[in-house]
Amino acid sequence: MSEAYRQAGVDIDAGNEAVERIKGHVERTRRPEVLGGLGGFGGLFRLSGYRKPVLVAATDGVGTKLKLAFAMDRHDTIGMDCVAMCVNDLVVQGAEPLFFLDYLATGKLLPDQAEAVVKGIADGCEQAGCALIGGETAEMPGMYPAGEYDVAGFAVGAVEQDHLLTGENIRPGDLVLGLASDGLHSNGFSLARKILLPDGPQRLGEQVPWGGSTWGDALLAPTRIYVRAFRALMEDCEVKGGAHITGGGLTENVPRMLPSGCGVRLDRGSWPQPEIFRALAREGGLSEEDLYRTFNMGIGMVLFVPEDQAEQALRTVAEAGERAYVIGEVIPGSGVTWSGRDSA
Repeated sequence: MSEAYRQAGVDIDAGNEAVERIKGHVERTRRPEVLGGLGGFGGLFRLSGYRKPVLVAATDGVGTKLKLAFAMDRHDTIGMDCVAMCVNDLVVQGAEPLFFLDYLATGKLLPDQAEAVVKGIADGCEQAGCALIGGETAEMPGMYPAGEYDVAGFAVGAVEQDHLLTGENIRPGDLVLGLASDGLHSNGFSLARKILLPDGPQRLGEQVPWGGSTWGDALLAPTRIYVRAFRALMEDCEVKGGAHITGGGLTENVPRMLPSGCGVRLDRGSWPQPEIFRALAREGGLSEEDLYRTFNMGIGMVLFVPEDQAEQALRTVAEAGERAYVIGEVIPGSGVTWSGRDSA
């Protein structure tokens, strides 16, 4: 390789080693529609099996949750977050995630680190049933501190035009189901780090007050991927719409799927909230408005179903390995109103 380029900080050999390391992870996500292999100038995917397909695309990153991965030197789950943030946005519109591409940028490419990140991406793609068909690894000396990187993803899915979930059929009386989260997922970390880690990362190795894990484990828990559960619900029930609960929390995300003239009433006592949110409220002195407008508060996704199908929907979610609760109902009006108190 060019010795001059190496001396400038770009190691092509390290890049080639990283590619070789990730080939096995990419291969296990392969779908029959994928054409060719890793290493081309673009990923190839043959779209088939749809009468009137609508392509749905989403892109996202992981935000400042990356700071925890750096502090803990743990990189094998952050890729799952990246996939989840994209494919969960696809599925709430009725789309089946088809393929995924990643972008990993760093100041100095470390093959072990890069492989760990891509392993997490492949794990997420397996959970979502989509193929990892390519990506970009960029080594940019001087752009990132030593050992740090950024990762982003891009997902494409497809849905039959007449099965697209637009929320236009949601009506007062429909029920709101919430799928349980595993904590913060990938949003609110700038505030969470300010509250829980004011003196730096040393607390990450300490046991949480409720036991069972460290602060680092609790904060780095990956975003749940709801694709299989949501698609099973679409097979078994009349799902009228859904919302992925990301930045803005329940307050901002639920209304995005509601038609004009409809609001929701959510019961704060209808689902158990992970202890991490109680810790944030207690240590940060946060108001309920701060909490529900910043964090998912234990609900990673919501969906709307007719009242008479709620029990079937709960059974279907349980069979798919997720936990769900009836957390509210659609009412005339707009936005979100609240009832009840936080559950114990």
